[in-house]
Amino acid sequence: MTEKLTTRALNRATLHRQFLLERADRTAQDVVEHLVGMQAQEPFSPYYGLWSRIRSFHPEELSTLLLDRHVVRASLHRATIHLVTAADHGRFEPLLRPFLHRRFASSPFGFVVDGLDVDEFTTVVTTLLEQQPRTRREIGDHLATRWPDRDVTALGYAGSFLVPSVQVTPRAVWGRSGAAKWTTAARWLGPATPAAPIEEFVRRYLAAFGPASVKDVQTWAGMSRLKTVVEAMDLRVFTDDRGRTLYDLPDAPRPDPDTPAPARFLPEFDNALLGHDDRTRVISDEDYRRGIIIGGKPTLLVDGFVHGTWKLTRDGLDVELFRPLTRAQKDDVETEGARLLEFAGVTGDVRL
Repeated sequence: MTEKLTTRALNRATLHRQFLLERADRTAQDVVEHLVGMQAQEPFSPYYGLWSRIRSFHPEELSTLLLDRHVVRASLHRATIHLVTAADHGRFEPLLRPFLHRRFASSPFGFVVDGLDVDEFTTVVTTLLEQQPRTRREIGDHLATRWPDRDVTALGYAGSFLVPSVQVTPRAVWGRSGAAKWTTAARWLGPATPAAPIEEFVRRYLAAFGPASVKDVQTWAGMSRLKTVVEAMDLRVFTDDRGRTLYDLPDAPRPDPDTPAPARFLPEFDNALLGHDDRTRVISDEDYRRGIIIGGKPTLLVDGFVHGTWKLTRDGLDVELFRPLTRAQKDDVETEGARLLEFAGVTGDVRL
């Protein structure tokens, strides 16, 4: 008989693999690699995500990795900006590229390449981006001189999506600011490496997000038709409270569902909230309907589940709670909130 995993069991397994049950004694590069990238459309979100996961994390560690090109920001999973290691960009960008093209084609900007010779278009964009990094607006302005009948904004998006490209520093460097400028992945990271087998991509996902359904994997990656791939792999099979079939690595850790889960302050669009199709392992249907994920609000986990949102201000930390806290939970949230203020360099109080 297939073993059943409760929602709480899935919660603890996911938190453990996300380093949210206990902070890890690992480098930032190790954690970014373990997570198979971190959601990063908000430039500084990964700093807070790593702070929540690493015992002694300092922002300069990630800044240095970005400046040294050991990690990079690019449109990858779900066609959204992710922070990945340079090595993983080489391994997995080729796997995601066909889906990035499809996402762009179905986007509000996809019309701009209708009737164009796509090979010619990508050759022109590649030359343009290898000359120097450019913003999407700059890409569009240059392309409009060649295709003046096309929408400038859409041309800029097409240029950054249809060619393997990455964002360059000083964008997302702690304490600095910079426009989102793009260059080719080859110019920034060097020659492309062979793509990894799709099975490796799935195994890496399960190591950081499992146990999970096929639909969970597909939702996280923005890919489709993975059922045959997953079912052919040597994986353990479970079911959940909703009767879904879940898959996992045979020796992956699955902690006791009663394992205590400390308060955690997660940034906008954190991996833990976006890594599954069924997100009830971290957020209830009721709280999901509040729009906090789609709206990109930083979230507070209490006992492993979303319990509120938070916002840093000039004089402290404002926390909006969805439900009352016990005395022990309140103490835990205030203690963790004080650590967050210290990390962010903000002097003030935690206001619940």
